[in-house]
Amino acid sequence: MIDKEKFYTALSQGKMDEVKKLTQEALDLNESAENILKQGLIQAMDRVGVKFKKGEVYIPEVLIAARAMHAGMAILKPILSQSTSVMSGKVIIGTVKGDLHDIGKNLVVMMLEGGGFEVVDLGIDVPANRFIEAIKQYQPQIVGLSALLTTTMAEMKNAIQAIEWAGLRNQVRTIVGGAPVTEKFAKEIGADGYASDAASAVDLVKSLLAE
Repeated sequence: MIDKEKFYTALSQGKMDEVKKLTQEALDLNESAENILKQGLIQAMDRVGVKFKKGEVYIPEVLIAARAMHAGMAILKPILSQSTSVMSGKVIIGTVKGDLHDIGKNLVVMMLEGGGFEVVDLGIDVPANRFIEAIKQYQPQIVGLSALLTTTMAEMKNAIQAIEWAGLRNQVRTIVGGAPVTEKFAKEIGADGYASDAASAVDLVKSLLAE
């Protein structure tokens, strides 16, 4: 049996060594890596995400919880990589060309990985053609575009247009986010979805993949 409360307590307090210990102990008791991931790490991170949405915890707490979750994932990854069915889907994400901000994007990456998704992080200052190359290379279901500057929001539109012109629009769903981005803007540029924060981004990806 996986002690969900112990996982949640250790993870929400950012206790990396404790999360590693709990993960290893569960494996030693013949729990499957998939169960530990889903019932231990992902459920605990989901609870942190809910608190974040309600304004009960803030970005620093989410970051330390995500780091603790990664410590547990590091133990499970070699086992999980042998079973391809575990990951819920693949997402590529990047901050658009001209924008060097990545705190929000990094948080989204951590939350998505915590949600069981495989994430390819393209980093910052990513031009439209790099998104195209990554779609061809990694075959994701979702492409995430991030921007923090109003001056770089136009690059989101450029990237979505480029995906369309490359004939890849029916292969992937595009989602956008970042401080100046709005639902209205997302619709105007033809994005498939908009998330106001990292926890919402996970819900958005899940709902798009469920369609």
